[in-house]
Amino acid sequence: MAKKKSNSSTSEPEERSTASSNDEAPTGYVEDELELLQVDLGDMVKMKQVLDEAVVLAVNQHVEEEYSWDNWKLLIMFAACVSACVAQFVPIPFPESRPILGVCGALYFLLSGILQFITTFIDKDAILLTKPLENAPKTNADMAKYGMRIRSQLPRFSEWYTVIVQFQLEDKNAVSPYVEQTWSVGQFFDKEGYFDEVGLAQRVDQLLERFKAGKFDEPKSKKD
Repeated sequence: MAKKKSNSSTSEPEERSTASSNDEAPTGYVEDELELLQVDLGDMVKMKQVLDEAVVLAVNQHVEEEYSWDNWKLLIMFAACVSACVAQFVPIPFPESRPILGVCGALYFLLSGILQFITTFIDKDAILLTKPLENAPKTNADMAKYGMRIRSQLPRFSEWYTVIVQFQLEDKNAVSPYVEQTWSVGQFFDKEGYFDEVGLAQRVDQLLERFKAGKFDEPKSKKD
């Protein structure tokens, strides 16, 4: 194991590289060099961001990401930016430009409100949508019809990080079968804040294998 840097108390994320050991690396994660992130353990927002990004990368090793929903949101963002630019740079002197400013301002706040609504009430805790799996296993043939919805939760002031895998069903009122797993963030960050991305990826792989095998969890009384 390589020695850790002595200036590990910095609050900004840092990277360090460790030479690969002589031990056999986990299947699918063979690297000549591992880049380990260092995160301020008191920054819960950054910690969840790092965990979520690692989960997305691990899932993308197995199935292709679905970008259509994100593209729609980007289109709304672009329209909001265009309205703001028109209001700022319209070549009409004030006060003659007041109607245009009013329309552009109202449009900007309307589009921003739509995005906030999508984030709060539609996306909720989802971090990834995937396409259906072409070679779906017989134990879970529905994976050939539906993409997956990957969700994550890390409550404020909590050490417990949860990943939930379920189907992305067209009927929003339908209840999808799911699997979920909760880990302590201490399993993936050492006391200096160095992140074990490979360790998290292995556990996400195990969770996906449960989903592929159709070994779903028992539904709870209240589930998104």
